[in-house]
Amino acid sequence: MSERIAIVGAGAFGTALAAVIALTGRSRVTLVGRDPALMADLKAERLHDAVLPGIELPEALEFSAEADSIDDADVVLFAMPSQAQADAARQYGPYLARDAIVVTCAKGIERATGNLLTDMLERELPQHRVAVLSGPGFASDIAKGLPTAMVIAASDVAVAERLAQAISGRTFRLYPSSDRIGVQLGGALKNVLAIACGIVEGCGIGDSARAALIARGLAEMSRLVVAKGGQADTVRGLSGLGDLVLTATSHQSRNLRFGIALGRGEKADPLQGELVEGAFAAAVASRLAEELGIGMPITDAVSAIIEGKLSITEAIDQLMTRPITTE
Repeated sequence: MSERIAIVGAGAFGTALAAVIALTGRSRVTLVGRDPALMADLKAERLHDAVLPGIELPEALEFSAEADSIDDADVVLFAMPSQAQADAARQYGPYLARDAIVVTCAKGIERATGNLLTDMLERELPQHRVAVLSGPGFASDIAKGLPTAMVIAASDVAVAERLAQAISGRTFRLYPSSDRIGVQLGGALKNVLAIACGIVEGCGIGDSARAALIARGLAEMSRLVVAKGGQADTVRGLSGLGDLVLTATSHQSRNLRFGIALGRGEKADPLQGELVEGAFAAAVASRLAEELGIGMPITDAVSAIIEGKLSITEAIDQLMTRPITTE
């Protein structure tokens, strides 16, 4: 079935998603951005060199800077950063078609409340079904047509299956899931763990330490997912292990690079330059873990390091001298 699809957010990830969906030829696809001049340039030049240099955008892809351009869309993807999604819901909500499905494509947790992004969007858009797209996929890889597999999760798995069919293409495959909690927490927490792996690399304390962080980080992730009502198996899939391996090992990852800078003792401000989602998620996840009574020592350490409450040497000492328990 052909779907009318709109992607709101003309950054790297939103543009890459719009391009790969347009290439399927099954749907009318519109990329919606805030800057009229930028959207006009994209329409004319078919290039977005500021975020995806040298990658030509499909002729079938439409562009708009008007909020009402989404009013006939069956599916609307929100591809802006996590902390901007609530404002986007308020701005674009009045223009959503009655039966439109909203898909959040960000990987984070609402800072003010600790809510998952699907919960926040359902609060802002109570008349609409809300899904989440997450998993291991860099924007440049997606836009270049390199093979990429991610997850689409909705409360009703039939909705997730419909979305997977609508969005998937020859090089971009979505696996449907009904575990929105596990998919979202995997996407948010892997950013925190990627910062930890970056610190390890920046400090030069070895690949063995990185491997240990990935393994023990997955255990932390699983504890929080289960405590929040998600499924432990989700953590071992694309949106948990898959995304963590990608983000914790590739220098394309902003979170890894941020951690490397911290590990080298460089001043690294997540509010300046490139967005670092994990820097925001660390404190929120640490707070959630405390409220739920579960141990997340790596997440706690990353949060404390970012906030300047703990040195990296102290954090390593604390992690290595914790009581020994069975794995």
